[in-house]
Amino acid sequence: MSRTRALLERSPTAWGVGLALLGAVFFSGKAIVVKLAYAYTVDASTLLAMRMLLSLPLFLGALIFTTLREKNAVKMTPKDFGLITLAGLLGYYLASLFDFMGLQYITAGLERLILFTYPSIVLLIACMVKQQWPQPWQLMCMALSYVGLAVVYGHETVLVGENTGLGVLLVFMSAICYASYLIVGERLLKRLGTIRVTAMATLVSAVAILVQINIQQPMSIILEQPLPVWGWSLVNAVFCTFVPVFAVMTAISLIGAPRVSQLGMIGPIATIALGTWILKEPFTIWHAAGTALVILGVALLSLKKEAKQGVTA
Repeated sequence: MSRTRALLERSPTAWGVGLALLGAVFFSGKAIVVKLAYAYTVDASTLLAMRMLLSLPLFLGALIFTTLREKNAVKMTPKDFGLITLAGLLGYYLASLFDFMGLQYITAGLERLILFTYPSIVLLIACMVKQQWPQPWQLMCMALSYVGLAVVYGHETVLVGENTGLGVLLVFMSAICYASYLIVGERLLKRLGTIRVTAMATLVSAVAILVQINIQQPMSIILEQPLPVWGWSLVNAVFCTFVPVFAVMTAISLIGAPRVSQLGMIGPIATIALGTWILKEPFTIWHAAGTALVILGVALLSLKKEAKQGVTA
């Protein structure tokens, strides 16, 4: 047994909670880093391409390491490759692109709140697939979250100004793409492993954004970016993408997905705190009230879902 594994198993709960919180906070820092990079007039597509190029070697290295260790890995079928391609386009290309574009127009705090509502979108997509209506308690939870978003949006329109609606629409599209990715990738992640699926999906995303860049403008635009943009992209790739993915994965193995999901609710609070501190974004009593409603709605939706699953299991 490796020294790292022995250290984790000595205090699994403490390590699991710590890694879950670390992953949530680091994921939340992505919006802050993107906002800081935008100070250098870089566009969303170029910034995403730089993030994917810098994170891709890390994920591929993890994939190679895992493949060498796992002698009896599940063999992939053509259908698996097709689903991973779809997952990569949805979760790592379109979701990220819409998110980066939306961050040009809205605050990091509002962006995180919109993305935080993805469980309700997953629920709605699942209901459409099953051709059934959500239950009354589910509709009530979603209503709480979206009323909270409306409160923050309405106040931010006054404080931030033009194009807030466009930013909200773009980030909401990102949330839809991410929710769709979760539905497509759920079985893949369980059967093939998170590292394997994530690394291959990252490769798909990198190819997609590079093709887009090549169509829109010369590829040399990436190399021409100033050093600070490269620095923020490196921070984004390592500390807001690669590190939190493995922190959350390890936390799930130690304390389970439900508890990690609950601890992840610190994410919006962390983003708002960092946005207020670093970016000097506005935060009023209306932001606090809206944020509380969003978190309460998502928390009730997630907790009640887990309680029902526990009863039927």
